[in-house]
Amino acid sequence: MWAQEIVAGRPAWRHTPSGVVFRAVPGGTFRMGLSDAELDAVRAIERAEGADDDLEAFFAGAVRARPVREVRVEPFLIARHPLTVAQVRHWLPEYEDSFAESASSTARFEDDVDDLLGTLPFRLPSEAEWEYAARAGTTTLTFRGDGRPDEDQVLDDFADEERTAAAENAFGLAAMGSANEICADVWIPHFTEAPADARPRTGDGPRVVRGGAGDLYPWQGCDEWLLLLSATRDELQDFTAVRPAAPVPTSQGT
Repeated sequence: MWAQEIVAGRPAWRHTPSGVVFRAVPGGTFRMGLSDAELDAVRAIERAEGADDDLEAFFAGAVRARPVREVRVEPFLIARHPLTVAQVRHWLPEYEDSFAESASSTARFEDDVDDLLGTLPFRLPSEAEWEYAARAGTTTLTFRGDGRPDEDQVLDDFADEERTAAAENAFGLAAMGSANEICADVWIPHFTEAPADARPRTGDGPRVVRGGAGDLYPWQGCDEWLLLLSATRDELQDFTAVRPAAPVPTSQGT
């Protein structure tokens, strides 16, 4: 079921039935959430007139990604990028996406997300795993640093292997933050009493989503860059992409 290979110069696991490429994310401990230093970095962008509008709403909503806490993450696999239309059709042959420009574009789901999740042989990442993977060892706004991300960092189509490889972070993951990506956790508007071991929070209600900057492409000048930040989170409202996770295989066959 699994084959080890080198993709863009990095080790990867390929799920052979579907062809989806996964990266192995090493375990570790990280500080999850929107830190004081990151809030200061956003304020610095605003002072330098890098924001399109007043960011009062962003700062008021920062509580949703706080309090910052230390989280332990065990090793796991996560897809190199969100599932594409072509990849989804391996499990849902009749899948159509009017939003996508090609079969290599990110697939997005509305009411049909449960159809995919019901047939996938993988799980969703917890939002702690997602943020840990997005940060890839960094503590800045994005893995690229504390500068304002721009529209050129959005990646929504994966036909161009050179561009996909150039967009990878230190864990070999591309497009973290570009699409609205669903996580396993049920939405809670803060991190108070959240698990410290990367387990998803369970219960009834909408799921957590991360990212979404590419869903607003081309940008309209409404500070869409904030959706590229590693700590940005929201509740699922409309459509979502899926970036599956899985246990690290014990061998190439399992």
